[in-house]
Amino acid sequence: MQQNSAETIALQALGWLAGNDALLPVFLGATGASEADLRERATEPEFLGAVLDFLMMDDAWVVAFCDAEGLRYDIPMRARAALPGGQQVSWT
Repeated sequence: MQQNSAETIALQALGWLAGNDALLPVFLGATGASEADLRERATEPEFLGAVLDFLMMDDAWVVAFCDAEGLRYDIPMRARAALPGGQQVSWT
């Protein structure tokens, strides 16, 4: 996956999070970001990587996002790998 495609998917995830009244406060609390940061940093690949990192913390969130966007369940992981820091993921 190319970085520009990964950024598009991460922006979709950010939009999905922003529209989720229950999950948005959890994301903001976990990242320390404010709602203003969401708008200001939405074009930063590193921030978009953090959005996908958060989303992938829970399989149910991945499933809900992918179902809402009509994406395969492996797409967030593939997108994350294409963004800065994604190649350094350690599962141990």
